Formats: sequence, structure tokens, C-alpha cells
Amino acid sequence: MKFMTDKIKKIARIYALQNAVQFNGKAEPKAVIGKVIAVHGKEGFSPKEIYQISGAACLDVNRLSLADQRHELEKLAPELLVKEKKERDFSLPPLPNAEKGKVVTRFPPEPNGYLHIGHAKASIVDYEYAQMYDGKFIIRFDDTNPENAELKFYDAQKKDLRWLGISWNKEYNTSDNIQEHYKFAEQLIKQGNAYVCTCEPNFVKECRFEGRECNHRHCECEEGIDRWKQMLDGSINGAVLRLKGDMRCENTAMRDPTLFRIIEKRHPLQSDKYRVWPTYDFAGAIEDSISGVTHPFRTKEYELRDECYFKILDFLGLRKPYLMEFARLSIEGMPVSKRKIKPLIDQGKVSGFDDPRLPTLQGLKKRGILPEAIRQFVFSQGISKVESTVTFGLVEAANRKILDPISKRLFFVSNPVKLKVEKAPHKIKDISFHPTDKKLGSRSIKTGDIFYVNAEDMKKLKIGDIFRLKDLINVKILKKNNELIGEYAGDKLIAESLKIQWTTNNFVKINVYVPHLLFTGDKYNENSLEKIQGYAEEQVSKLKTDDIIQFERFGFVRIENIKGSITGFFAHK
Repeated sequence: MKFMTDKIKKIARIYALQNAVQFNGKAEPKAVIGKVIAVHGKEGFSPKEIYQISGAACLDVNRLSLADQRHELEKLAPELLVKEKKERDFSLPPLPNAEKGKVVTRFPPEPNGYLHIGHAKASIVDYEYAQMYDGKFIIRFDDTNPENAELKFYDAQKKDLRWLGISWNKEYNTSDNIQEHYKFAEQLIKQGNAYVCTCEPNFVKECRFEGRECNHRHCECEEGIDRWKQMLDGSINGAVLRLKGDMRCENTAMRDPTLFRIIEKRHPLQSDKYRVWPTYDFAGAIEDSISGVTHPFRTKEYELRDECYFKILDFLGLRKPYLMEFARLSIEGMPVSKRKIKPLIDQGKVSGFDDPRLPTLQGLKKRGILPEAIRQFVFSQGISKVESTVTFGLVEAANRKILDPISKRLFFVSNPVKLKVEKAPHKIKDISFHPTDKKLGSRSIKTGDIFYVNAEDMKKLKIGDIFRLKDLINVKILKKNNELIGEYAGDKLIAESLKIQWTTNNFVKINVYVPHLLFTGDKYNENSLEKIQGYAEEQVSKLKTDDIIQFERFGFVRIENIKGSITGFFAHK
């Protein structure tokens, strides 16, 4: 009977390993039980017995890392290893009206902050389409609001783009072309398509709401040109240049939108040269046309402004690009806009734009998210116009897939307690950095009879229980009162025993910062950054800043080593 029970245990473990490998390290008992019954159910075993053995096999297998599960399955039943699934095609759909070698795209960031994952989506889509069609990709800094533009962000944003693996054929600033914008503005006034308005903002708002025209709309062209020149030379204040749209249009964006306004603030590049600056409606349309952009993309929130975009180009007789929209990126619990991020920094709720809780590219880099993972995430989202909120887990999944085969595995013990193991053999143990890729090498650890283990792991065990110090020895619990004492229980691997991480006396103290969601609903999460203190194995002291390793049974962690002080930033499981 024992022989048959062992037979079920063996097949249950194999199917538990297979199921775990298929589903990211977690075996599902129901699925495993079904397979075991299919194999042994006709041999006289009761379902209850199969349930118990299969359930226990799943629990034991789920304690292993995904890499260890794969490694063991490769030994026991290599034929059951899941073949790599055919990669889903995340390539971008063809562009309408596009010709090879003639496509020009652009990414137009405003230099008013660090780039976030929403910018990554836009820049990657624009860049990839240029590559797809052997075209050109332009970086254009839309710096026509001196109140927001800051000099440091021009270079910071380019640095972020290079980190994403993006290069460009041309780079320029909208503010370099202001004189040309002035000429187009004057053309509109002379044609009777624009007028200078000095109405109070509240009155303008009221007129737009009611569909009423103001008196300035009916000024003669000569007077309009004079008033425009007064705007430019500082003779009048509180004036704007407005497009003559349609004040009764159902699309309120066409109710005489503002094209230029006065901003009396020093510009980071143009200094005090200009006081009249174009709005996004005007500058975006003009620059896309005159710079040769064929397929500009922008987020769906601007869709109502498309009519204004094309009306401006119609009035000026300029070339019309093929304007396209996609849905804005929204991630659950993470603010993806400077408007939401900056107050968090100002109020000290996050440490800066590189805080690992933020979806800024610098924040993502700090927590160990790779550029290629961001690219894969962007491709998985595509360019749909359907608004949706995704979980950050999609980014983590892409990152995990890249890191798992290339990251070194090391030991880390959170909430450590001292364990003395009587009769423990003193060893110099050689342990591989990776269970399958031997090219990553190994490290030698000198062990004695003193270890540090996780307090929570020890709570699961009773006096007399045997557990394994992973990759080392078995230990039998002798005492659990004021001190933790065990006894050496051999070297041979016991399949059902608990396997735990450990360090020796030569540990490295390390704080690991674990980011959680910044918001639950609309409420700021006061516990969004957790600090876990622990001991890591001595090898961690040799790591460099930006190394990303896997602490076994804990997760992937990016390391910062500053003058020998080690800090970790948790990426994900």
C-alpha cells in the first residue's frame, strides 16, 4: 500500500510542478487533483486520498520559486515542461495614408516636469511608427507657456527618452518659431479670421456658454492689426487673440477659442524677448504642418479640439496632417499627470519625481522597472481609443518575464532571529546564483553553527519539526523559548520539509523599500511606502547601484550602493 501511496505522491508532485510553471509559480489544487484522478482514479484509490495527497503536493510546490519549480520539473518530467507560447503580436497596426520613407512623426512634450509612463506610451508609439515606415521622428519641445517651462526639464526629458531607447532625427523648440507664428496670426487678422479681445475672462466664459458674440469680434481688420501690435509692444494688457469660429457651434471648442495670450514671465530660453505666446490649439496645428509631420498622435481628451486644429490650417492654407488619437493611459492607484504628482511632492508625501511609488520614468527606473518592460507594456495596450484603467501588475508581469532568466538569486531574511544549530558541520558551501543558468556563476559561503532566519518562518514550526536551510542542511527544532536552538539533521533533501532562506554571522544589514498604491480610490494611502529591515547574505555588499537581483521568496529588488551603504527598492514578486 505504501508503494502505491508513494506512486500517487510522485505523480501529484509532477502535476503540481507543471501547473505551477504554467501559472506563474502557483499550483491550483483542483486542476492537479483532476489530473491525478485521471491517471490513478481507476486503480482503486479513493478520491479523498487523492485530494489529500494532491493538496499537500501543491502546498509544498508553491513554497518554491518559479525557477526552482521549473528546474525540478525539468529533472522529473521534462516532457511536461510548457513550451514557450507563441508571442502575442503586439505590433502596431498599419497607419492610414502612409508611404514607406515619407512618414514623419513627433513627440511634443512640454518642458514642465519629468516624463511619466503616459509620455512613454506616446513617445514609443510615435517613434515606432517612424521606424516601421523608415520615416523620421521629431522631438519638439512645446515651450509656449513660460509660466510652466523650466530649463532643467529640456535635458531631463531627453535623458528619459534615451533611457527608453528612443533616438530622434530632429530636435527643436516651438519657442524658436514665435516670429513665424506672429506672421500667421497677422494673416488671420487681415483675412478677418481672428480678432483681439479685451473682454473680462468671466464675460468671455458667459458669452461662450450662451453662444453670444462680443463687440470686439466685429472690429475692422485695420483696427485689429493695430490692437495686435499693441499686444506685442506692451501697450495693452489683458488682451487675447481669438479665432473667429462659430459662437453657436455645438462643439464649444469652436466658440472663438483663444489663439494667443499675454504672459509676462521670463522664458527659460527666450528670456524677455516675447510677451505674447500661442496656445496649444494654435502652436500644435502650425508646428505639425510646417515641420512636415504626416501622422501626429494625441490623446483622446483633445478630440473635440480637432475641428479647431483643422480650421486654423484651412484659414491659413497650410498642409493638413493625418491627425490621430488614442486613449490616455490610466493606472489604478497611480497618478499619471503633473497636476496630481506635483502637489504630492510639494506636501512632502513623496520624496520627489523619482519616488518609486510614482509612474514617472525616473520613479519606475528607481524601483527596478526596465525600459524594455515599459515598451512591451505599451505595445500590449495598443492605440485603442477606448478609455480604461489598467493595473500596474501588467507592467510588473512584463518586467518579471525579462528579469527572471537573467537575475542572480540571493538570500535575504526579513525580521531576522538568531538560530544556533548544534552539531552543524562547518562548511564552505558553493551555491549557484541561478538554478538553470550556470553562466551566472556561483558564490562560496562559509557556514558554522550560527544562522539568522525569518521569525515568521519559525512560528510555523513546532519542537521536533525538521526544516531545511535552503541549499545547505536540514535542521531539527529543539528549543523555541528565549532562544532558538536546532540540531543538525543531515544533508539529504527532504521533499516535504519547509525550505527557508538564511544568512550567517557575516550578514549585510539592508533596508528594502516596498512601494504600494499611492491612492485607494481618491484617498492618499498613508502606508504607501513600507520599509522592511533585514539581513542579506555577504555577497550583496559586492553589488553596484542599479543591479537588479532576486531575493528568493521575497522578490526582485534594485540595489543602491552608496559608499558601502546598501539600500534596496522592491520592484515586484
